Amino acid sequence: MPAHGGGLKPAEIALRKLGDATDACRECPLGERATQSVFGEGPVHARLMVVGEQPGDKEDLAGRPFVGPAGRLFDRAVAELGWSRERLYVTNAVKHFKYELRGKRRIHKTPAQREADACHHWLESEIALVEPVALLALGAVAARSLLGRHVAVMSERGRWHEDAAGRRVLVTLHPSALLRGDPEQRAEAWKAWLDDLSQASAIFEKAPPRVRKRAAPARARKAVAQTA
Repeated sequence: MPAHGGGLKPAEIALRKLGDATDACRECPLGERATQSVFGEGPVHARLMVVGEQPGDKEDLAGRPFVGPAGRLFDRAVAELGWSRERLYVTNAVKHFKYELRGKRRIHKTPAQREADACHHWLESEIALVEPVALLALGAVAARSLLGRHVAVMSERGRWHEDAAGRRVLVTLHPSALLRGDPEQRAEAWKAWLDDLSQASAIFEKAPPRVRKRAAPARARKAVAQTA
């Protein structure tokens, strides 16, 4: 990551230090095999925080979230909705790439629950620093990390939910699900996904009622304190 300072806000400096700390994280085995951690990016106090599952192969190499095929599909949706990625804070529930080798290719593997749990305090620390108005969960891993329960994405998509802290969470598919889907149904799936995402458009126009803040979890407070 770039050097800290340079007129950055305190929360921006704290986020950069937090991102540096994730690179050394070995609370689960994923950090041993990944090229690097992939931390979130976007403006502090972004109104909408987008949470995906984990970095893919391209993200692992670039060190940035949502720059591979799924990320390009997400960018297309952002453009069609009239949003701006520069106004979003984009991150993942799991910070290191989990994969299996097939020949020379690294094939994505869904993180185990224990791996997502090991990363949860990093995500909570990001949320505490960014303080978004609402969160967008892309896929089941992200939804469970945010809501703390199993989420049946197909039946709960396109609706607002509330996490334990009273924060608003919109659940929908991860863009990779569209890439894997039946090509003959892709146009219909795309429209349905845009309809889901559009539920968050009002976030950029007016804020929903703010909920009373609760103290960050002990592990999240510790992580932020260690980066200060």
